[in-house]
Amino acid sequence: MEAKNSSLKVINIISIVVPIVVAILLGIQNKLDLGSWTGVLPKINAIINSLTAFLLLLGLYFIKNNNIDIHKKIMTFAFTLGGLFLVLYVIYHLTNAATPFGGTGFIRYFYYFNLITHIFASLVVLPFVLRAFYFGLYRMDDKHRKVTKIAFPIWLYVSVTGVIAYLMIAPYYSH
Repeated sequence: MEAKNSSLKVINIISIVVPIVVAILLGIQNKLDLGSWTGVLPKINAIINSLTAFLLLLGLYFIKNNNIDIHKKIMTFAFTLGGLFLVLYVIYHLTNAATPFGGTGFIRYFYYFNLITHIFASLVVLPFVLRAFYFGLYRMDDKHRKVTKIAFPIWLYVSVTGVIAYLMIAPYYSH
């Protein structure tokens, strides 16, 4: 019981600290120079988001067909991709200025609606994904099922809207 409580405390701390650290890092005006290779990171992150969305749907398929072992492997891969995404996202924004969206009219409103809901959902989903992964990893199946009812649709939304945001802003990148 003690280990479980400690793990949930760590999940709570991570859920609070990660968004704060990302916000602070994004606010840094003097960007680091790690080379031009960082300009490709948004495309890589869009690929990661696409793969994550696919893996989430594949994981759902396998759990609905009671194939727990494959489900666990797929969801571990999706979780790992989420961590990789976060690292690459931070590196990109530490090294590159924000790219303004150049669209006008309705498309501009759609872009910002998509972006704002994507960002908000990505902040909200973190504690649910961490709990879902933890409960699934340690086979706390009832708790895992309860939290994934919240985590799954939000995580899928974040993955898909991340790709949409990338596709809409990609023409405006200066790289």
